[in-house]
Amino acid sequence: MIAKETIDKVFDAARVEEVIGDFVQLKRSGSNFKGLSPFTDERTPSFMVSPVKQIWKDFSSGKGGNVVAFIMEHEHFTYPEAIKYLAKKYGIEVEETEQSNEQKEKAGERESMYLVSEFARTYFKDNLFKTEPGKAIGLSYFKERGFKVETIEAFQLGYCLDQWDAFTKTALDKGYQLEFLEKTGLTIVKGEDRMFDRFKGRVMFPIHSMSGRVLGFGGRILKTDKKAAKYLNSPESEIYHKSKVLYGLYQAKQSIAKEDNCYLVEGYTDVIQFYQSGITNVVASSGTALTPEQIRLVNRLTKNITVLFDGDAAGLRASMRGIDLILEQGMNVKVVTFPEGEDPDSFAASNSPDELQYFLDTNAKDFIQFKASVLVNEAQNDPVKKAETIRDIVHSIGKIPDRIQREVYIQECSRIMDISEEVLFNSLAQLGKKELAEASKKFKKEQKAFEVVRPEQKVEKIDTQQFLERKIIELLLLYGMEEGEFQDLVLKEDDKGELVLEPEVHGAKVFEKIYLDLQQDEVELSNPLFRDVYVHLIEEMHANETFTIESFLNKTAPEIASELSSILMDDEKYNLHNWDKNNIFVKEKKAGMTQLVSETILSLRCHLIDKRVDQLQNEVLKTENGSHEILEEIMNYHQLKKLLSNKLNRVL
Repeated sequence: MIAKETIDKVFDAARVEEVIGDFVQLKRSGSNFKGLSPFTDERTPSFMVSPVKQIWKDFSSGKGGNVVAFIMEHEHFTYPEAIKYLAKKYGIEVEETEQSNEQKEKAGERESMYLVSEFARTYFKDNLFKTEPGKAIGLSYFKERGFKVETIEAFQLGYCLDQWDAFTKTALDKGYQLEFLEKTGLTIVKGEDRMFDRFKGRVMFPIHSMSGRVLGFGGRILKTDKKAAKYLNSPESEIYHKSKVLYGLYQAKQSIAKEDNCYLVEGYTDVIQFYQSGITNVVASSGTALTPEQIRLVNRLTKNITVLFDGDAAGLRASMRGIDLILEQGMNVKVVTFPEGEDPDSFAASNSPDELQYFLDTNAKDFIQFKASVLVNEAQNDPVKKAETIRDIVHSIGKIPDRIQREVYIQECSRIMDISEEVLFNSLAQLGKKELAEASKKFKKEQKAFEVVRPEQKVEKIDTQQFLERKIIELLLLYGMEEGEFQDLVLKEDDKGELVLEPEVHGAKVFEKIYLDLQQDEVELSNPLFRDVYVHLIEEMHANETFTIESFLNKTAPEIASELSSILMDDEKYNLHNWDKNNIFVKEKKAGMTQLVSETILSLRCHLIDKRVDQLQNEVLKTENGSHEILEEIMNYHQLKKLLSNKLNRVL
């Protein structure tokens, strides 16, 4: 259990734009920030962060909330874990009690796998620094590679003892369940009694999520064994999907956003050696072929990727597919190749940080220059092969979604390959037609496989009452504590004995005006969520003179906070920014606050009158001769509706 004082400290210290900025590249948009959604695959930013209200909203997925809700949603943390993560980020001490065996058993499957992985990371690290075999074998190997102790600590490297079941036995003794040791792949189970450690005798590289959670491991064998793989990775599991993870991203994310560039390498030691040389904006695909999911992880932080290849010619050809994938995601890609026989790890180890940075800066080529240099060397003086090379480059240009960028690259290709732009544009157009035809053919084939019955498209009707109730919550959140001059309508008889509405002006806070008007009409909100929020808002505003949206959201449940964030950020979504620079002065929404409040309440009254009249009319139809009292009540309601409509300037 975390103390309330600690939670309050976390909320006071945590800034939503700082925390989300670790996961998403945010750009200023008026008083807010915008970025690409971390929850969906989108090209146009629809993810908004409000530093003033300390909330966020993802319009592509509908998710939203406060800073804790983001960490819970993005990292699949529980509420206490999200608080602990933020406390660690902001240097706030949290008193933790060790989990009992009973608590470990109650944890969900996914959480249990995380707990096991965290334990394994600590165990392997302790082996490396605190056991004789770990120091003699594991630590010696890392030091031979040139890794300093602080680098080893930064990447939480470790060592698995060269014993069949040392890790498994220790984990079981500590109360961790064999089921989750097996599901994470840390333990291999053969039959009822046989179980052994997957990473026996290997140095360990923990693979982290973007927030630092351990998802899996990579292990390198140190002794010569032709039957054993040099590198071994954790198997796919509920928490570890290789295609969606980049090694080193946890350590590199802030540097990538700051430098606005990401270096992409192949292996663990490439990342670590670069990091130690001061190039900290580097990640690895961990030996797997690059995937769109991995590219999108980088795309949240920067639009620029520099791919680093070693001098192996066969590897270069195979790696070109990754370049096309990067281009498809609308990103800018450059390529650096190292001298033959060198890779990023060896080159960084044998050169000073300044020399490494200079090499990267001076050898970075755009993808056309890179492809041309590799493919032209293969083609030499063969015209047919040269034509194939040009087609290959045009095919890559065709992957770029932005038309202007495509045209610029066509011009560049024309200059480098000495061929007319017209021919290249025609080739690009033919390629587009071919891909369109293939897509159409595939679609028709799928249509024949099963007939899709298209349902009639129905236009969704707007629920007026839900809309108005939502508006009342919005007004309370935005202006609840604001003072205003309100014009109340008091029903009186004039000299002729007819009912008229006479205006009376008085000052009040917005929440008081709304509360008293709804109370007078005995109106209760129909939506359960809005009703609950309304009651809590009124109570908080009555009791607390220093009420703030931020403090209110921090006390509400995540699902309610998400809905309230939607209401608040919908208001922000259509704000106009910087119009005054062009001498266009737009009236602020707050300037019409009192009118908006009064009109919303009047509209709700009119709507409820309509509903009541409908009910009364149905009652009249059910009686044989009608009812004089009911008809009279209907007439009175019509008269009241007419008066309210006049006030709203509506024609009945």
